Amino acid sequence: MNEQPKADTVGYKHPPKEHRFQRGQSGNPAGKPKGARSFKSDLRDELSELVRITEGGQEIEVSKQRLLIKRPVASAIEGDARAIATVVSFCVRAFDQGDGDDVSEASEDRAIIEAFARDHAPRRRKTAAHTPSTPKEQI
Repeated sequence: MNEQPKADTVGYKHPPKEHRFQRGQSGNPAGKPKGARSFKSDLRDELSELVRITEGGQEIEVSKQRLLIKRPVASAIEGDARAIATVVSFCVRAFDQGDGDDVSEASEDRAIIEAFARDHAPRRRKTAAHTPSTPKEQI
């Protein structure tokens, strides 16, 4: 009843000896070669390369990573809405503290943006019935 499997038994989880992994040989000899570069290391090297740009009338050398930050920030400062959204999302990812208050911050931010839009919307002229009588009250 209590039979011990022999060392040369072939069956489930016991392949024939000639098909087992050989000592000192990798299980995947055609696998990833040593020193093969990963995507992450290639990206890091590419972004650290220097390029020449003209800024303020002077030619300067900056890394490609720095240039990827400079261009959207410059466009955002000029008022490009898409660039503003991109820079804000970069900031959220880069400076996120992981507080978990994303939902409350988003509603607070939305309220601030709506108030800003109300205050800076083009103003319409008021009707003649409600015209200010003194120059101080005029806008």
